[in-house]
Amino acid sequence: MAHEKFDVGGMTCAACQAHVDKAVCSLPGVTDVSVNLLSGSMTVDYDETRLSADDICAAVDRAGYSAAPVAEASGAGVVQAGPGAARYESPTKKLEAAADAMKTRLVVSIVFLIPLFYIGMGHMLGWPLPSVFTDHIHAMTLALTMFMLLLPILYMNRAYFINGFKSLVHRAPTMDALIAIGAAASVAWSVYAMFVMADQLAYGDVHGAAATAMDNLYLESAGTILTLVTVGKYLETRSKSKTGSAIEALIDLAPKTATVVAADGSEQTVDVDAIQVGQTVRVRPGESIPVDGIVLDGTSAIDESALTGESIPQEKNSGDTVHAATINRTGSFTFRATRVGADTSLAKIIQLVEDANATKAPISRLADKVAGIFVPVVLLIALVTFIVWMVATADVNEALTAGVAVVVISCPCALGLATPVAIMVGTGKGAEMGVLFKSAEALETLHGVDTVVLDKTGTVTQGRPAVTDILPATRADGRTLSEKQLLKLAAALEKSSEHPLAEAIMTAADERGIVARPVADFAAIPGRGVTAREGDNPIAAGNAQLMAELGIDIDRVQLEAFARDGKTPLFFAKNGELVGTIAVADEVKPTSKAAIEALGRLGVRAVMLTGDNRTTADAIARRVGLADVIADVMPADKERHVRELQDSGHTVAMVGDGINDSPALARADVGLAIGAGADVAKEGADVVLMHSDLLDVARAIELSRAVIRNIKQDLFWALFYNSLGIPLAAGVLYPVLGWQLSPMFGAAAMSLSSVCVVSNALRLRGFRPKIADMGQ
Repeated sequence: MAHEKFDVGGMTCAACQAHVDKAVCSLPGVTDVSVNLLSGSMTVDYDETRLSADDICAAVDRAGYSAAPVAEASGAGVVQAGPGAARYESPTKKLEAAADAMKTRLVVSIVFLIPLFYIGMGHMLGWPLPSVFTDHIHAMTLALTMFMLLLPILYMNRAYFINGFKSLVHRAPTMDALIAIGAAASVAWSVYAMFVMADQLAYGDVHGAAATAMDNLYLESAGTILTLVTVGKYLETRSKSKTGSAIEALIDLAPKTATVVAADGSEQTVDVDAIQVGQTVRVRPGESIPVDGIVLDGTSAIDESALTGESIPQEKNSGDTVHAATINRTGSFTFRATRVGADTSLAKIIQLVEDANATKAPISRLADKVAGIFVPVVLLIALVTFIVWMVATADVNEALTAGVAVVVISCPCALGLATPVAIMVGTGKGAEMGVLFKSAEALETLHGVDTVVLDKTGTVTQGRPAVTDILPATRADGRTLSEKQLLKLAAALEKSSEHPLAEAIMTAADERGIVARPVADFAAIPGRGVTAREGDNPIAAGNAQLMAELGIDIDRVQLEAFARDGKTPLFFAKNGELVGTIAVADEVKPTSKAAIEALGRLGVRAVMLTGDNRTTADAIARRVGLADVIADVMPADKERHVRELQDSGHTVAMVGDGINDSPALARADVGLAIGAGADVAKEGADVVLMHSDLLDVARAIELSRAVIRNIKQDLFWALFYNSLGIPLAAGVLYPVLGWQLSPMFGAAAMSLSSVCVVSNALRLRGFRPKIADMGQ
C-alpha cells in the first residue's frame, strides 16, 4: 500500500475540492483520499499493484484540474539539497506568491473600475458628468467608453471565466462558474443592448437608444462583480498566508550556515545543507544550532522555547542532546551531528504539522458533501428565479438582475474554508506550544474526550528514581552519622552496583560533591542488596530481607510509613549494626497535581493505569489528587483496560511514553505520547507532547475545543449567510417589503463571507490556555 502526496492546481473553492476528491476516490485501488484546498495538496493511499501515481494525476486532469506527485524525499517543508542535506522551505511561500499576483489583478481592476462606475452610475446618483456622456445623442459613446473600460477588468480576471466554464464543460461547476456566469450574463446582455442601440440610432431613434442605455447596460455591474470578488480573494489569500506563522517562526530560526570543525582543529563556515552525520560543529553564544547532535565539549544554556515551549533555558553538558533551531544563549561548545536534513527534530515537527493539515477532520465531511452539490443547486435556483421574474413582470432586466444576484451572492468558499483554515492555525498554534497533532482527526476527537488514562512512570512521575530521605540511625554507643557521612558510605557501597536505585544514590552523592571511596570484597546479592568491606569493617546495603538475614534490627514502623508513601527504603549497616536508611522513589513531576486539577475543571475524569503495586500506586495517587487507580497491570493488559472504558461509553485519551504503552495508545480514541526532541514521531500516538509536562494534556484539550468551536462558528455563519442571502437575492421579500439585492452588493457580501471565515480562524493565533494555566 502506497501513501503519496500530490500538488493540485486549479482549485479555487470547496466545490473544486469535492470534485477532485470524487475523481480520485472513483479509481480502483484507492483506499483513502484527503484533498486540502488551503495548501493546494492531496494525499492518497492506494494499492500500487492496481494503480500508479500517473493514473491518479490523469484522473485529476480529466476532472479539469492538474496534479503532480511531490517528491517523497522532500518531506514537508524540507527540500533535499544533496546526500544527507536539506534546506527548509517556507510553507506559506506559495500562498504569498498567489496573494501578490492577486494584488496586481486587484490594483488594475480598481484603476479601471473607478471611472467605469462613475460613468455608468453617475447619471443615477446625480454626479457631474461631461455632456458627451449625458446628451441623448451620445448614448453610443457612453456605451463604448464603458465597454473599453471594462475590457482590462475582464482580461485581468479572465481566470474566473477560464476555470469556471472549464468546470461546466466537465459537468462539475465550481465557485468560478458562478462568478463567470454572473459576469458573462451581464456583459452578454449589455453587448446585445449595444447592438439594439446601434439599430435604433441607424433609424434615428436617439431617445430610444438613450433609454436602452439607461435600462439595459450592466457593464459597470460586471466590472464591480469581478473587482469585488477579487478584493475578497486577495484578502482571503493574504489571510491564508498568515495561518502558517507558527511554522514560519520555526523555519526562521534555522540558520543558513554553520561552523564545521575539521579533524585538524581548523574551522570552516559551510551551508547547513552541506553538514553530514558525524561531523563536528561549533556553536558560539547567540547562534542557532543548525542540526541535531550530541555535545562533545563545553557547556551552555540552550533556549528550546521555539521547539518545545519550555521558556527556561536548558543546561547542556558533554553527552547531552541538542536540536536544530534552538538558540545557544551562553557558552561556546562543539557537538557531533547525529541527525541532519529531513531527520532533524525541526524537520519532523514541520512534517507532522503539514501532515495534520493535509488530513481531513470528520467535521469537514458535512461541508464537503454540501459543497459538492451546492453550485448545481444554486444554478438551478438562479434559473428558476429568472423564469419566475419573467412570468411575473415580463421584464427581462428585472429577471436578469434577480438571476445574476442569486448566482454571485452564493458562496461555497466559506463552507470549504471553515475547517482547513482553523485546522491549519490550530495545529500551528499547537506546535508553538509544544503539542504536535499528527492528524486533523486527532485534533477534532480530543475535544470530546471525557476520560484520560495516565501511565504512571514517566508521565505522572519523573520516570527515574531519586533520593527523597536520608535518615541516619542512632547506634548502640549513642553515636550518629551525619547525612553526608551516611551518603558517603552509601556511595562507596553502591558505586559498583548496576541497580537503578544505586544510580539514584550515586546521583545524590555527585550533587553533594561526594567522591566514593573504594571498597573490598564487593558482592551483589540478587533481590536483596550488596555487601563489601571497608578496611576491616564489614558493610552492607539492602532491603529488609537482607537486614533480617544479617541479624540487624530495623524500624518496622518507619518501613510501613515508607511503603504508604510509595518509597523504597535502603538500609545500611556497618559492623553488624544499622547506621541509617536512605529512601528512594520515583518523584512526582512538579506539574502533575495541577494537571489533574485542570483536567477536573475541564470535566475530564483522570485514571492512572500502572504496573506498579497497589501500595505504591495509591501513594502516588494521593499526592496528585487522583481518585481512580488501576494497579498491578501488565503492559499487555493496558490495552484491554482502555477498551473496557470505551465499551462502557467513554471517549478515552491515553497518555504514555509511547514504548510499552503503544498498544494502549493505539487503542485509545486519542493517544498522547510524552516525549521530546528526536522522538517527535513516536509510534502509536496521535499527539506528541514535546516536553514532559502533564499540563500539556489539558492545554491540548483546551486548544482542541477552541478549534472545534471556531469551526462550528464558521460553518454556522456560512450556512446562515447562504440561507439568508440567496432568498433575498431571488427577491422573496420584494412583494412584501420591496427589497431586492443588487448583483454588486451580492458580490461584495460573497467576498466578505470568505474573509470573515478566515479572519475568525486567525483569532486562534492568539489562543492562550486558561484552565490549564490557572494558578500556575
